[in-house]
Amino acid sequence: MISSSHQIEVGDVMANYYTPFSLRVSEELLDKVKQLAAAHKRSANKEIEFALEQYVAAYEQEHGSIRLPPQA
Repeated sequence: MISSSHQIEVGDVMANYYTPFSLRVSEELLDKVKQLAAAHKRSANKEIEFALEQYVAAYEQEHGSIRLPPQA
């Protein structure tokens, strides 16, 4: 998974927190992503997250796992 997900406590419930990340794309590309997202019944953000997950999975399939440095 690409997104940085952390568990945070919200009242009595643990919730996921995803690190915000800005991405600049052309209006045409964003419109296409929005159409794909609508066809898959998810938000444009989730469609982009899904595409990135697929890209990383394909890369790791070919090149092996990407090692991340330990978090402080």
